[in-house]
Amino acid sequence: MHLGLLASTARQFASFLEPCAAHPASRIPHPASRMDFLDQAVIARLSRLQLAVRTPMLGSVTGLHRSATRGASVEFAEYRKYAPGDDLKFLDWRVFARTDKYFIREFEADTNLRCYLVVDTSASMKFASADNMTRFDYARRLAATLAHLLVHQGDAVGLTAFSEKAVDLAPRNTSSHLRQLYKLLEEAKPSGEANIVQTLHDFAERMRSRALVVIISDFFAEPGELLDAFKHLRFYKHDLAVFHLLDRQEYDFDFTRPVRFVDMENGADLITDPAVIREAYREAVNDYLAAMKHGCTQFQVDYHLTYLDQSFEGVLTQFMLQRIRQSKKGGR
Repeated sequence: MHLGLLASTARQFASFLEPCAAHPASRIPHPASRMDFLDQAVIARLSRLQLAVRTPMLGSVTGLHRSATRGASVEFAEYRKYAPGDDLKFLDWRVFARTDKYFIREFEADTNLRCYLVVDTSASMKFASADNMTRFDYARRLAATLAHLLVHQGDAVGLTAFSEKAVDLAPRNTSSHLRQLYKLLEEAKPSGEANIVQTLHDFAERMRSRALVVIISDFFAEPGELLDAFKHLRFYKHDLAVFHLLDRQEYDFDFTRPVRFVDMENGADLITDPAVIREAYREAVNDYLAAMKHGCTQFQVDYHLTYLDQSFEGVLTQFMLQRIRQSKKGGR
């Protein structure tokens, strides 16, 4: 892993999250079959739910989501004072009769959504313990399923795949665009080092129009730097959701004999006895995760710590149900 994953007080343990023990071949997954990240049965079940946003959006056509602008609908929003040029049909004559003042009735507008799926394709995403799919395979399943659901509810979805460089696919809502997005996910190969902090700052400057931004990564960087990047995205009023992917072994650190650990991105290695460092390692990881969760709550980032042994259908179901509840409570 990157040295930045853990707090500086535990930096000496930071190379332990990407183990490559005496038998590394046992941790290398079999090549994925074509489009095996698409599960039509899961998509059919999840299609009964709407993928909602927590804040109003700025779209181009009528859709399912609350707009940041006023428009025509059956749901009353608020009154505002009449201004020359306003359409007289929206004057509230009952209010005029009571106050002798002119007020315009405004209504909620509904619009479509732009969503950007930001997927980490750095070398560390190849990691998986013996019983799990790789982090990248899990990320592809999440991204592909969300893309399908969004396009089929009339929303535009784009993709940014990043490691040392970022590859962007602009948001569209057509079937041909969806196939292009699938192809990009299929052809992506985890490799290289990712500067996720700089990537997210660059993304925030490129994509300023408010949108739903879903980031899927292992987030191997200092929490403070990551949270600054999240804050940058929130500054432009993006509705930000993150899926933090961890293998259970990375958290449990249940190795029972001396192991050689290898950083999958830069090749640095370390041989150590896990029993000697286990307690300090777990404390550092818990501090790191607590900092991420607290910071995301502070900046209103929708944070999901996701282990690779969890059902991705269950993770998405919980994500979508939670967003439906939040969208009903949200204001402008």
